[in-house]
Amino acid sequence: MRLRCAVLDDYQGVATEAADWSPVADRVEVVSHGTHFPDEDALAAALADADIVVTLRERVPFPGSLIARLPRLKLLVASGMRNSVIDYAAADAHGVTVCGTASSSTPPVELTWALILGLARGIVQEANGLREGGPWQQTVGADLHGRRLGLLGLGKIGGRVAQVGLAFGMRVGAWSQNLTRERTDEVGVELASSKEELLRTADFVSVHLALGERTRGLLGPAELALLKPTAYLVNTSRAAIVDQEALLAALHEGRIAGAGVDVFDTEPLPAGHPMRTAPRLLATPHLGYVSRANYATYYGQAVEAVGAYLAGSPVRRLPVGSPPSAPSRA
Repeated sequence: MRLRCAVLDDYQGVATEAADWSPVADRVEVVSHGTHFPDEDALAAALADADIVVTLRERVPFPGSLIARLPRLKLLVASGMRNSVIDYAAADAHGVTVCGTASSSTPPVELTWALILGLARGIVQEANGLREGGPWQQTVGADLHGRRLGLLGLGKIGGRVAQVGLAFGMRVGAWSQNLTRERTDEVGVELASSKEELLRTADFVSVHLALGERTRGLLGPAELALLKPTAYLVNTSRAAIVDQEALLAALHEGRIAGAGVDVFDTEPLPAGHPMRTAPRLLATPHLGYVSRANYATYYGQAVEAVGAYLAGSPVRRLPVGSPPSAPSRA
């Protein structure tokens, strides 16, 4: 009897096409779920007969309460090597091995620039106007060359966003709580003297910070009030870093020129959510990591993780540094 592997949030229905599952096909039956389960009860019911679960990024929480309701679950594979929504202690207590995959920083860098360029040149508004018989030319584009790009975070993704900004001829500055001049010199950008100075002077602000206690709500009403009325804010990191109500107010009141957002407080975004209809907002449905190459890595290494687990030698165990162990035979 084959084990049952559930793949979550396969919205495009490509999980079994993006990788070759044949190495485990004789031992594992793959079931793809293309819709998001709205709550723990629905998720527990859908996964009741799953021995293996493949979950995408941090979009589905696995708290201890859920893990306890999945007695058959033995292997959880999460895309990426960092996942803050899995209760690792509960997984260990219930004999569930957790593994990760590699993840490229290239797709979110590219999407960040898609949002910046889309905002700056009014791409959606102009393209829709052209298709719908609207006026010929409605907007006057915002220039990038010579303008200031302010980055909140200069890690792997932020550093590459900075390099593109420099290539456009922008003046690039960065700030984060632990950012050093050594790092900004390495990337070739300015170290902002403070978060406030960066927000006051930037024409484009882009968020590239991990979500944690120090960054949750980092941009609230007071911080957003510092932005120029001609400035644009882009967030492809985590929604909770920016106060969502404050952002909506700034957009509705025209206190900033616009925002580009790929992350939301609730995902998928419910029908009728105010982010769906906010003015001056270019929004995408969390596409930051969604690319053919990244999916090939995610699902290809998920297959590898399943095969390694069945062979008794789990790979890329999470959290990083956790001791190796053989799979449970229960």
